[in-house]
Amino acid sequence: MSSSPDLVPAKLIVDSVHGDIHLTEREWRVLDTAAFQRLRNLKQLGMAQITYPNATHTRFAHSLGTLGIMAKILDAVDRNNYSLSLQARENLRLAALLHDVGHYPYSHLMERVDDVTLTDEEVDVPAGGTRTLKIARSTYPSHERLGVEIVTRQKELIKAIGSAERAKDVAGLFARTATDPQLSKLLHSSFDMDRVDYLQRDSRAVGVPYGNIDVNYLLNSLQISKTGMLGVAAKAMPAAEQYLFARFFMHRAVYYHKTTFGMEEACRQLLRRLRDTKGSRYSSLPRDGKAVLDIVGSQELVGFTDALVDSLVDAASRDKDRVIKGLARCILTRRPPKLLKEVQVFEEESSAHHAGATFLTHARGSLKDLAKRHRVPVGLFLLCQTKPLKLEERSARMTTKQARELPAEVEDEAIKVFLPKNLEPTSLVDIPHSLLNVCSGRFYQAFRLYFVCEGDDQRKLTQQLRAEVCDWGKA
Repeated sequence: MSSSPDLVPAKLIVDSVHGDIHLTEREWRVLDTAAFQRLRNLKQLGMAQITYPNATHTRFAHSLGTLGIMAKILDAVDRNNYSLSLQARENLRLAALLHDVGHYPYSHLMERVDDVTLTDEEVDVPAGGTRTLKIARSTYPSHERLGVEIVTRQKELIKAIGSAERAKDVAGLFARTATDPQLSKLLHSSFDMDRVDYLQRDSRAVGVPYGNIDVNYLLNSLQISKTGMLGVAAKAMPAAEQYLFARFFMHRAVYYHKTTFGMEEACRQLLRRLRDTKGSRYSSLPRDGKAVLDIVGSQELVGFTDALVDSLVDAASRDKDRVIKGLARCILTRRPPKLLKEVQVFEEESSAHHAGATFLTHARGSLKDLAKRHRVPVGLFLLCQTKPLKLEERSARMTTKQARELPAEVEDEAIKVFLPKNLEPTSLVDIPHSLLNVCSGRFYQAFRLYFVCEGDDQRKLTQQLRAEVCDWGKA
């Protein structure tokens, strides 16, 4: 590490994933603020502990791990004689440390409440159509936006960083609004520090091998071009491919696990219903984006943690509304929704007509009758789908026009390799002998129908429902 007073190691934290992580005095002061300590009360994997009991690690530990990865990337910068000022180095380290400071309670479960489609709304969608929702309120801001607000508005954090101007510079790095785009490339590079840490940390916590990437070999093979583009040496290409496949398999095995995903979908739908409930029963849940911004700019931020959602679930378990009560008790008593049917697809990117879409259309048209026959509210059925999962956002099969229409960050974040005699790295998907060149044009997605049981033993009803929906979507 540089001998500058601002970059001299002052504290040492021993991390279970990366070993020794050295922090400067300034970084230690940032870590000691209430805004950063809040991350101790945000679980990294949300409700995954229901499926994997050891998945209780926090965004606090993950943020420290991301700083550790950034330190190693800066070592690669030194090896490649890339010019970087001492202040730029420190700002990059601070941005890595603070990149997740804006996360919501239960992270994406609350953040994306505006995107939630209630099952009642799903069944009212016309065949082949999409739901249109007129929102009369401001939507919840992204966690990146909240991170900027926290870093630039929380006085204790601004003081720890050094000044309001510097806080703005640090926030600009993780929000991709930095005046120097070259610095942002080091933070949001093809070697995504956030991903490198969470794949290893999550994999160890849940006890699966998929995230065990060869991170040290990848870090030691990092190279940087004169334009600031990061890539790995050609000999490390297999390790880079395994890194991308690790993310793919972690999603399928852990993040999209049927039990975890079902519980999280129940929580998503519950939060959407509670937010839309009239009156003051659930006033602790922000009604709109403005209310969220008011929280993160005030002392209320320290209470904006997973415990907030837990208290809402507890209160909702005594609600008079049958659906709200059913969803809440499902979560509170750790009684996961029952998976009635799942359709998985692995299709070409351009494919819109597949088994999953057929099942979704059939379910939308049949759920009301199914619920009526069994005298249960349609809201106790959860009709949902995972986010399409790709190895890389850009495919080797894309036309030049299609590639140009992608956001600039897609290319910046694509895994890149320095081929022999090339001064700039080449995206892995464009290398003919790479597995990514063949596999990158497809996506995986799961379409699922769950049922939330209201009693302790509804095995017979669940079996009846499974029997009735087993042929949905079949030709």
